[in-house]
Amino acid sequence: MASTGPPRSLKRSDTSLTREGDQLIIILLGAGNEVGRSCVYMSYKGKTILFDCGIHPAYSGMAALPYFDEIDPSTIDVLLVTLFHLDHAASLPYFLEKTTFKGRVFMTHATKAIYKLLLSDYVKVSKVSVEDMLYDEQDILRSMDKIESRHVLGVAMFMVDIAGVQVLYTGDYSREEDRHLCAAEIPQFSPDICIIESTYGVQLHQPRNVREKRFTDVIHSTISQGGCVLIPAFALGCAQELLLILDEYWSNHPELHNIPIYYASPLAKRCMAVYQTYINSMNERIHNQFANSNPFDFKNISPLKSIENFNDVGPSVVMASPNGLQSGLSRQLFEMWFSDKKNACVIPGYVVEGTLAKTIINEPKEVTLMNGLTAPLNMQVHYISFSAHADFALTSTFLKELMPPNIILVHGEANEMGRLKQKLITQFSDRNTKIICPKNCQSVEMYFNSEKMAKTIGRLAEKTPEVGETVSGLLVKKAFTYQIMAPDDLNVFSQLYTANISQSITIAYSGAFGVLKHRLKQIFESVESLPDEESEGPAFRVHERWTVKYESKKDISLHWRSDPISDMVLDSVVALVLSISREIPKVVVESEEATKTEEENNKKAEKVIHALLVSLFGDVKFGENGKLVISVDGNVAHLDKQSRNVESENEGLKERVRVTFQRIQNAVKPIPLLCLSSFPQVFSVFSTSS
Repeated sequence: MASTGPPRSLKRSDTSLTREGDQLIIILLGAGNEVGRSCVYMSYKGKTILFDCGIHPAYSGMAALPYFDEIDPSTIDVLLVTLFHLDHAASLPYFLEKTTFKGRVFMTHATKAIYKLLLSDYVKVSKVSVEDMLYDEQDILRSMDKIESRHVLGVAMFMVDIAGVQVLYTGDYSREEDRHLCAAEIPQFSPDICIIESTYGVQLHQPRNVREKRFTDVIHSTISQGGCVLIPAFALGCAQELLLILDEYWSNHPELHNIPIYYASPLAKRCMAVYQTYINSMNERIHNQFANSNPFDFKNISPLKSIENFNDVGPSVVMASPNGLQSGLSRQLFEMWFSDKKNACVIPGYVVEGTLAKTIINEPKEVTLMNGLTAPLNMQVHYISFSAHADFALTSTFLKELMPPNIILVHGEANEMGRLKQKLITQFSDRNTKIICPKNCQSVEMYFNSEKMAKTIGRLAEKTPEVGETVSGLLVKKAFTYQIMAPDDLNVFSQLYTANISQSITIAYSGAFGVLKHRLKQIFESVESLPDEESEGPAFRVHERWTVKYESKKDISLHWRSDPISDMVLDSVVALVLSISREIPKVVVESEEATKTEEENNKKAEKVIHALLVSLFGDVKFGENGKLVISVDGNVAHLDKQSRNVESENEGLKERVRVTFQRIQNAVKPIPLLCLSSFPQVFSVFSTSS
């Protein structure tokens, strides 16, 4: 069952949730009906996870952050980052250093290596005042120490399992293999919830060979006319794919060897070093090329650190960051070339609403420059997507293979996301699939059955129990799994061990020791004297669990092995001893009665039982062989007090007499060991680790 609600705050004080234990909550702190600042909050069974922690590239300062004020960062257990792009990771230093977050952070090795480079560059090129800076270089360095990386390389999806509920978060993904990266893998099993990007909505990419030909044709045509080509792209990711295409094309066209290609980024050399380090994580094509030479050691491409090092004379091709043209080298080159119709700008990937790159795709007559003035846009603008985002064909195929019952669309503009939702509803019309497009800060609430299953292990699992047979052992909970095992197996299958605690207490008691024994025999069925050589003095044991010893004329001591049941019974014994001590005159009388035979006590109990039956049923007479004949409204029941069997033609009366007689006997007779043993056995359990 899934539902969406209005925006809600998840501060620590918000605890009044219905069916809270079974309720899974997902809230988009970013990327809800927008592209940018990916950040998804999820809470279930007391566990809280944050997926990604990005910024919105079209905004600056605090406005670019996800809506962190909707949550209490101190409640987040773990933060999972899928990739290094700014819209997925750039608010991480702020979240780690300037909020109350104390959880753990995970990303892949390659993402962590690139994260530091990319965010350092982001701080340098950001056109905001010092007061509006979200963080500085020192914050980035400190955040590095808090990030844990794992031996999976590159971009990652995350499959999270909490109490058997599985949630897949895709991040940015593509099922299409390109020149250097492998296609995203299909998870081995279907998740209960799939949180999936919807960047391109229902759009379809052209075949890869068609896009590559368009890309190289535009560039070749522009430089043949004496123009320059600007390619705004991320410093890492799409840039390396395009550089591989350009380097190969230049190598196959000698007439272009005198036309320079620049990879304009302060991070150029360091970024290429990262790619060369993680070359084993790339596809088979790169592995085969690397066997002969390094495919990222480009022969026709030169790095360009800054605009001051650029000699703008004649045709050239420059790839520069950022991809949105909002600042940095790409913006500087754009303002140098935008007025000449011989020049071209090739936008090679998805660009976010609010950026200059998004604006010029629509070919406006004028653009606003960094100085605030407007000027005519004369250069040619071409949009040829090599973005590592899935189109509709890849998204629908991916979901068809997974078949998740719940789909949450994120990271897409509202219109595109809405169209994608409608197409998916049509596609999954034969299934009960729920598709949700939440807005930022809107809660998605789902409920899952919290059925618990415990598995027997060790010696308890050696024999299959019969139907109705009771299995007795220790119930051990670890995370959300339950196991039943024999106490002796505890240290074998867990990091726990059992221990017994023996306790003793000395109580002031000046009465006769025999009186105490007599009073206890009235309560408990088994009270046995111990030999002097075993107890070193007068003593008796109650139900083989508790020992009462005579210490002196003024004291007795109680000894027992501690557990909740034994402790509870000992409380009653202590109360009895204190009660006898306060009633000395009465005790003297009872001391004389203590010599009565067990037969006399039984006769007294029989009279009490008969009197109680008469008070409940009215007509109760003695029959043959000691049986009682009970008559109620013309119906007769015969009760055998020894065997407790009841005979009657009226089933209602028969059951009523049987239950009543059993309860009267339990109340009148002493407590047998069986009643105490029916309680579960409890051990004190200790962990071997802190």
